[in-house]
Amino acid sequence: MPLDEDKYPTESGRRRFVKGVVGSAALGGVATGGTAAINLTTSSTGAGGGITQYVAIENTAGPAPRGMPMIPIEITSAGELKGYWPEVKEVTEQGRTFSVAEEDIGGITYSSSWFQYCGVQTYAGAQPDADQDNFFRATAAPGELTWQSEVETGEVLTVDMFDDYEEWGNGIGRSGLGKPAAGSWRSEGDDVQTMPIQVLRTPELPKMINGEGKYSEIPQEVRSFLDAATEQNFMAWLDKCTHFCCVPHFKAYPGSEKFNGEDGVYCQCHQSVYDPFSPVQVTFTALPRPQS
Repeated sequence: MPLDEDKYPTESGRRRFVKGVVGSAALGGVATGGTAAINLTTSSTGAGGGITQYVAIENTAGPAPRGMPMIPIEITSAGELKGYWPEVKEVTEQGRTFSVAEEDIGGITYSSSWFQYCGVQTYAGAQPDADQDNFFRATAAPGELTWQSEVETGEVLTVDMFDDYEEWGNGIGRSGLGKPAAGSWRSEGDDVQTMPIQVLRTPELPKMINGEGKYSEIPQEVRSFLDAATEQNFMAWLDKCTHFCCVPHFKAYPGSEKFNGEDGVYCQCHQSVYDPFSPVQVTFTALPRPQS
């Protein structure tokens, strides 16, 4: 099937997620004590903050209170990778009108509020109606992701850069789990703060979507989101550690095996580990972004 067919109808001139809509399931829990401790209480100033549910790659070790938010993927007909930004609309709450960017994807509400932590809520690219393109652009190669040194910083990441993803390895952990890249998103312009992201093309993704084997414990609503929010075995997330806002990486740092992070996303600052093969739905308090 051609890349641009079926997944997104064209009535509005934009591709929109319609695949796998099953109706949102209510979460069985609320924010953990750790999450409450790390997030500041939202105030009446600013817009778009408050209790937010999102899909994350799970935090499995270390001091980080929760996982990092996933970013739905788009792939152009030319094979360029993009992060999908939800539809922008005006809402009125308690007599105040402001813009929000949110959209149903696979039965889960995907929102710009997912990224409102660690100061990202003040970045230009995190504002709902920001004039930023959504391409994933390469950043400098971190740690042992030496293959990225062949890609110019700022170059748009493309499918063909990941052709060897089913056997790729760099001597850290198991080979064949997928090929990662570090990049930026919605960060064009000299005075725009970079929203760091990580992309992973992995042969494990179809197994996760189908709930095969060890992935059978992934809830159906999360699998429906994965089905709608990924393409050609690509997944992505905002690469900001939820502990102290460092930028961790998948299979980039020797020594990560000491903390069981060799096959995960390891933050070498404080040894938090995230598992991209364990997507979860969690709750946190999104900080308000500036109200213009």
